[in-house]
Amino acid sequence: MVRHALLQLKPQKGRIRRNIEHLQQALLALRDEDVDVAVVPEAYPTGYFLQGGVRELALEAAELEDRLAAWHAEHYRKPLDLVIGFYERDGGSYYNTAAYLELGGRGLVHRHRKIFLPTYGVFDEERFLDRGHELTSFPTRFGRAAMLICEDFWHTVTATLAALQGAEIIYVPSASPARGFDGRAPANVERWETLARAVSGEHGLYVALASLVGSEAGKLMSGGSLIAGPEGEVLARAPEFEEAVLLADVDPGRIPPVRYDNPMLADLKAGLPLIFPELRKVVEEL
Repeated sequence: MVRHALLQLKPQKGRIRRNIEHLQQALLALRDEDVDVAVVPEAYPTGYFLQGGVRELALEAAELEDRLAAWHAEHYRKPLDLVIGFYERDGGSYYNTAAYLELGGRGLVHRHRKIFLPTYGVFDEERFLDRGHELTSFPTRFGRAAMLICEDFWHTVTATLAALQGAEIIYVPSASPARGFDGRAPANVERWETLARAVSGEHGLYVALASLVGSEAGKLMSGGSLIAGPEGEVLARAPEFEEAVLLADVDPGRIPPVRYDNPMLADLKAGLPLIFPELRKVVEEL
């Protein structure tokens, strides 16, 4: 079993030092829980709605790694893997990034830069950020993983590519403003659950969604973090609108028998070459 903790946290806009200290306090509280992987939402160190403030507050990946690694070395006795969303500065470019850090081990294992930057409704990411252009699964101490950031996951082709590359779990840091209050939960929370269950059930893998909470720029972040299992079931769910730590055990050993009984991914691998000429036509016409 791989014990996961999804940290549904509330940042204070622009207060990087305070937000990282708040994260460290949450991690300290987990030391006796034998957690292997902790997952932090999108853009947590600064808050999400920064607009032009991204250029002043974005962090280099090495800077974020150094801050967290030094603290981990002082307070932890065993390695801890951490998935964290942040605004990244790389030379003259700025990205909405998720990093996979093996604290007490290899350090920065992988980073994913958000590909789909929303520019509708309350969102205006592409005005201030550069697009990522790579989607790659990667090895961790616990198996292959992939990371998708918020809207990246709403385009299900991205999860399909991650599954074809061998991902056994997809980590999804998110910052999702609440909208639509006709059901038991905000409509966006229900949509996230629908997507997570569909992706995990189709590809026989785990999905770990960590969502921000709190109020930013007049928008209320919904929370509703969850972990979905390889049969499309929700294993654990956090409440909406409040900070929470969601603990769940992920069993990579479940994946092979589930995929054997429901060979959708194997069928995709067999059938994809047959439709590849049509896919290429579509891409060439874009």
